[in-house]
Amino acid sequence: MTTEDRGAAGPYTEYDNLPVLHAREAGLPLLHPYGTVAVSGRYVTPGGGRLTVKKAGTHFQITLDHLGCPAQLTEEKNALFKRLGLAAEGHCLQAGCRHHVADAGAVLRSFQLRTGSIDLTAFVRAALAVELGDEHPVDRLLQDTEALVGPVRRADPQDEDGNASVG
Repeated sequence: MTTEDRGAAGPYTEYDNLPVLHAREAGLPLLHPYGTVAVSGRYVTPGGGRLTVKKAGTHFQITLDHLGCPAQLTEEKNALFKRLGLAAEGHCLQAGCRHHVADAGAVLRSFQLRTGSIDLTAFVRAALAVELGDEHPVDRLLQDTEALVGPVRRADPQDEDGNASVG
């Protein structure tokens, strides 16, 4: 294991051939793509991200931070993460609440998942699949959501303000 100093926020540590971790993150468990996900957990993902799950009222707050890893910031992966967010939004729209996928330059992704909608573990597995380059779990979740609530699509594919429509 080597240590790399990246200024005031460091030191950072290499971890199992993944992007470097902050020293306080080196003890986080590595989340297996088929493992279970605990509420109030923080993990290192197979793609080198940091995944945090918290319970927030009637929702799970799921945050995935890739710290600028270029392999996770491709146009294809950004589009897949947005589709994953739409799958969760559809359930919120049906229940009368509305949440958008937070996207801070695609480095930090934040999802609100309504409890009792999509299974937490299935949602996290879909996010991990995106990291590893598999779009199928996202497609299945979005199809299941659309079968339940109707079409969940961006009003305009070029619409960048996060407005979704349910038809």
